[in-house]
Amino acid sequence: MADSYKLSAQVRERAGKGVARALRREGKIPAVLYGDKQEPITLSVLSGEVTKLYNTGRAMSTLIDLDIDGTNHRAITRDLQFDPVRDTVLHADFLRLGKGSTISVEVQVHFSNEETCPGIRRGGVLNVVRYTVDLICPADSIPEAIEVDLAEADIGDSIHISAINLPNGVVPAISDRDFTIATIAAPAGLKSESGDDEDDGEGDDAAEENEG
Repeated sequence: MADSYKLSAQVRERAGKGVARALRREGKIPAVLYGDKQEPITLSVLSGEVTKLYNTGRAMSTLIDLDIDGTNHRAITRDLQFDPVRDTVLHADFLRLGKGSTISVEVQVHFSNEETCPGIRRGGVLNVVRYTVDLICPADSIPEAIEVDLAEADIGDSIHISAINLPNGVVPAISDRDFTIATIAAPAGLKSESGDDEDDGEGDDAAEENEG
């Protein structure tokens, strides 16, 4: 499971563009904590700490221990707004997570044993259909990533979500089909020699990418 990220915040009594600009001059950004049937809390957080979270690549799937003036709140990032020119974080939205709650998160896909994969060693190409997968999981059991083992994958094989061992209580958000994570595609020369229609595979991949 992914580690939680500790973040300190202070209650922000006032709102508005002027207050936001003043916060940013102090190295902070405005934020809000909402959810769990409680009133939203307007906050200020250190810009550098939110940027560090964003740079992990898992900002939207990392559990946060949000310390607000000494009181801890379990939360997760739900939105980050960026400056369109500087690409710096301007505002953060955090969702409060109650005890026993479940949440939909986007989790990265990691591939292992590429160097020993039979299909790749024979010249096949790893065609990644989904770099991330939407999962529904307990708020306190968010996977850091899902692992796809290529140790036995050969040319022509497709790896579907059903082949992935997900943690207990974790299920795919897409439940109506066994969608494809990746395929081992034949090298271009082999496709031409076999007389297969190359467009067939490409069409399937495009359809997968447009799913959901």
